[in-house]
Amino acid sequence: MELEIDIEGWPKGEWEALARRAAAAAMGVEPALANRRLAVSLLLTSDAEVHALNREWRGRDRPTNVLSFPMMSRAQLLALEAKGPPVLLGDIALALETCAREAETKGISLADHFAHLVVHAMLHLAGHDHVTSEAEAEAMERLEIAALAIMGIADPYGDRDHGE
Repeated sequence: MELEIDIEGWPKGEWEALARRAAAAAMGVEPALANRRLAVSLLLTSDAEVHALNREWRGRDRPTNVLSFPMMSRAQLLALEAKGPPVLLGDIALALETCAREAETKGISLADHFAHLVVHAMLHLAGHDHVTSEAEAEAMERLEIAALAIMGIADPYGDRDHGE
């Protein structure tokens, strides 16, 4: 997978390397993401920018931690052949202030929260959803936990039961 990363206003750090590790971990738990033809655009930006994107594309007039904009359905992703030109899987945008606030509230590092949100968004791009049903939410959480474990990051959901 090709990952194009644009960083606007985030503090100095290893964001690009961490994003690549998180994407690789997501590929490790969701094989459909491992197609070499796929490309993902990742924007690290401000609450104001994510707020504008959320209002324009989702009709929600507020900032949020992460937005994902899939460019293909799960069926299209699963049917994508390994050979051929690059294909845009989708776009992801993360809001610094909201991510930092959430990390502080959770008592975790911004880097760990960032990695979790990148994994979460990558799974959305792969067609996973946590809104349509509790069963799908639990399945998505299990994938997130497994991907973060690959990275050595603790379960972000704590002691909740994940249907295992």
